[in-house]
Amino acid sequence: MSTPWQKDGYEAVIGLEIHVQLNTASKMFCSCPNQFGDEPNTNVCFVCLAHPGALPVANAEAVRQSARVGLALGCRIPDVSEFSRKQYFYPDSPKAYQISQYDQPLCAEGLFRVPGADGFEVRITRAHLEEDAAKMIHAGGDSGRISGSAGSIVDFNRVGTPLLEIVTEPDIRSPEDARRFLTLLRATVVAIGASECDMEKGSLRADANVSIRPIGSTEYGTKTELKNMNSFRFLERGVEAELERQLGLLQAGEKIEQETLHFDPASGTLSSLRSKEQAHDYRYFPEPDLLPVTQDQASLAALAAELPELPVARFERLTEAGIVEATALVLATDTELAAYFDDLAARTGDIKVASNWVMGELQAHLNADNLSAAASPVTPARLAELIALIVDGTINQTAAKEVFAALVEDPQATASGVVEERDLAQVGGDDALGEIIDAVLAAHPDEVEAFKGGREQVIGFLVGQCMKQSGGRADAKALQGLLRARLSA
Repeated sequence: MSTPWQKDGYEAVIGLEIHVQLNTASKMFCSCPNQFGDEPNTNVCFVCLAHPGALPVANAEAVRQSARVGLALGCRIPDVSEFSRKQYFYPDSPKAYQISQYDQPLCAEGLFRVPGADGFEVRITRAHLEEDAAKMIHAGGDSGRISGSAGSIVDFNRVGTPLLEIVTEPDIRSPEDARRFLTLLRATVVAIGASECDMEKGSLRADANVSIRPIGSTEYGTKTELKNMNSFRFLERGVEAELERQLGLLQAGEKIEQETLHFDPASGTLSSLRSKEQAHDYRYFPEPDLLPVTQDQASLAALAAELPELPVARFERLTEAGIVEATALVLATDTELAAYFDDLAARTGDIKVASNWVMGELQAHLNADNLSAAASPVTPARLAELIALIVDGTINQTAAKEVFAALVEDPQATASGVVEERDLAQVGGDDALGEIIDAVLAAHPDEVEAFKGGREQVIGFLVGQCMKQSGGRADAKALQGLLRARLSA
């Protein structure tokens, strides 16, 4: 089991609300393009700007993608769901209400499992489909928030974007587990192609509901809400900071107020946005301009059958094959890297060798060049050829790293071609290695005598000198065997 956050007799109680913008060509209730980065207020129409008489039409692809996400998260998909009007006034909502879902969501209760030796389960309360709000830009301040700004402008391109809100039960017990859960949930949504889940672009946004209670208690404490955590690391740090703040208040005999907070990752501080002592009355009622959504169970079964291998299943497949959990988790949460790895493993026939190269040289190259696995010039086929040259003894590991670097630099080069061009093939054969050994032993008589006197660690130095003499091209294992035989004789 995972290690819970517990301190001075209190434990953490954490739930998440995750907003996922869906990958659809058009918006939720109109035909405007669903695109990020266009000129402000260009992807708008009478419907998403709420002109009088303009009527919404539900996006069938958004409904389909939401059902796929629900199935991937282990949710129950009801036969009938319903859109509702959520009444509130704010400049980012031109209707003065939001079309959302209330008591009949598209995805009902589910259970999501974070695997591993310290794994845990999180219940999904619901996942409901709604339209996103416009983007508010607060100008004239340092924080980018309304507090302290000189004024605000609105970009309505985002308004009406299909948004799936995933709500969990308060089952998470540590800031680290909150990060782990969100990381794996994001990977699941990305794996099925429902969203890019790019936190920098706002297509994945997470809020955390945080409280503490005495260890062993079944009652919940007063919760606060951390809004719009924009990275997994900031989510973990923000929740940690809030738990410490609440603990400090209780230890000082003060009361925790129900409020919405902002975490500043630069300073590590929390600031209050607004009080939430009174629950908002959004006056939900069924959306009169939209029919209920009906789901056919046969169609849902077909959707479930079409889902690709999910990150949790991939993690379990890899660990069962002998891959260590840390590596399996990286591969489970990176769909492109996992596809690269599977291709390489199939070509080499050795899952562990493939794992070592993918997590070693390939990952270093991808990080240095800021590339995805699919964009690397070193394709699985090119890397498999390189690995084959190591396996058959043509080159050693030192030369292999040089060949890999050459493959990165020249997308047209082949591993065998680089080996031939740079004369990197191993020096093999007892005669060739014997000449190198003779020269090294003659040059280091003191070390030879030390070895014969019982200092066996000297063999490492002598092997290193032989490798240097060979230009790094000798087989180190063969060298060591020959050296020992020569010195013993």
